[in-house]
Amino acid sequence: MTKSCKVAVAQLQIGNFVRLPIAWKDHPFIFNSFKIKQQAQIELIKNLGLDFVFVCPERSDTLPLTSSESQCQSDIIDNNLEQLSSELSRQKAKSIDAQQSLRRHLQKTEKHFIRNVAMMRNLMNKLRSRPLAAVNEAQELIHDMCNQLLTDDKLVLHLMAEAKSDDSIYYHSLNVAVLSMLIAKELEWSRKEIEIVGIGALFHDIGKLKVPTQLLRKTAPLTQAEQNYFNQHPAMGAELIGAAENFPEQALPIILNHHEFLDGSGVPNGLKEPQIDKLSQLICAINTYDNLCHSDRSKKAKTPYAALGFLYKNYQNQLNQQVINRLVKMLGIYPPGSIVELSSGQFAMVMSVNLSKLLLPRVLVYDPTVPKEQAPIVDLANEGLTIVRCLPIAALPLKVLKYLDPRDKVSYFFGAEK
Repeated sequence: MTKSCKVAVAQLQIGNFVRLPIAWKDHPFIFNSFKIKQQAQIELIKNLGLDFVFVCPERSDTLPLTSSESQCQSDIIDNNLEQLSSELSRQKAKSIDAQQSLRRHLQKTEKHFIRNVAMMRNLMNKLRSRPLAAVNEAQELIHDMCNQLLTDDKLVLHLMAEAKSDDSIYYHSLNVAVLSMLIAKELEWSRKEIEIVGIGALFHDIGKLKVPTQLLRKTAPLTQAEQNYFNQHPAMGAELIGAAENFPEQALPIILNHHEFLDGSGVPNGLKEPQIDKLSQLICAINTYDNLCHSDRSKKAKTPYAALGFLYKNYQNQLNQQVINRLVKMLGIYPPGSIVELSSGQFAMVMSVNLSKLLLPRVLVYDPTVPKEQAPIVDLANEGLTIVRCLPIAALPLKVLKYLDPRDKVSYFFGAEK
């Protein structure tokens, strides 16, 4: 964050970027940090009883007045001061209401997501004993998701709570299904193809159920023999799902081929582009992206922003570039889970993206004057703020990192515009 200096309130002038050294609830402004745009704002700051504020020269249009210049300034009497204060207070109250509504909307979407994760856990556990019932339940789940996907005009992609380690396969599978169905819609595929993509994505990692738990949880690098065995989980999954006669035949290649790259460098069979159907190419790209966003024994998770850039730069020959381009376009420059710096100078984490307003997501803002559990979630489109840049997690001060608490395992779910 850029440096600021302590400045007497009497030295403030229009164009200064200020930070107020009092609690957010004790002033009428929407944020503690902002650029002064009119003289009346200075008068309001004086009425707060403050002797000084902090000014950030790098974000200011002009420097504060010197002590001698401030003494030459005559006191300004603004008859509209009370009116401005009331208007700012009304705007702040409206903003607080909107923030609370956004938080409730996110919580509602998250409950829906958690229910779907529970359904995923149940149907996967049921696959061995009652495979037909498991597939039927999965098809119902995908059918309901597809209904929302195709009927809501204003879809919002939300960041969900982090997966528990024991549930990571269910979160990952649901996450791949959500993103793959969204991309299939963006590519204008038919409803049937979208549902096949969804059911294939839900079961794409089912073969891991046949991999020994100690191998899945091993923290040291796998030996070559262990890696070779692990690379067979797509074939194991296809064998396992074969017990369900009602599993769509068109979705079976997704399970077999979700690690097959277009240049033949994938596993388990080293297929090349002509041998890989378009649905499998889609799932492979989304699966690769989602794996980059999750930490495991060999690597730390990348932020969604970094993962998109890494995919674009390093997988030109391995992954379907039409899918990657659509993924970048759909998630926007600031995918949910990204850490950003706002035009107000504040740090924030992107919580949700309206797919029709990609540059103005909803963000959870770091504000040390507000308790973490009440951290403001604001819609940038409504607050007149913009994003200056995305940041790597390593660039965050420790106190900001603990407050924003970026996910090691990023999960998404979609909902309608509230």
